[in-house]
Amino acid sequence: MAEKKQLTYKGRPLLRKDDFIYYGSMSDEYIIMLQITEKKKLDDIEMPSRVSVQLQFTSPDVSYKERVIKQAEKSSIYDAIDLGSIWLEKVLKS
Repeated sequence: MAEKKQLTYKGRPLLRKDDFIYYGSMSDEYIIMLQITEKKKLDDIEMPSRVSVQLQFTSPDVSYKERVIKQAEKSSIYDAIDLGSIWLEKVLKS
């Protein structure tokens, strides 16, 4: 049986579940959660046109409200993942 490859971006794992994309490792202190909140049809493909970006603690002991450190909204998935990768890189270095 073929082994499934882990999708990564800039060396960190990406996991998609429906309209949610998680970027980073749950073993780290922080991750990025992207939520596709709006889509536009481009030819035969639905493209995200509004994406929520959140920097979150991974600790299960913290409530959801306290878990969100930063949040923003972007008009494309590319801008959202780029912003998220910058936030994650900065917070994991400090």
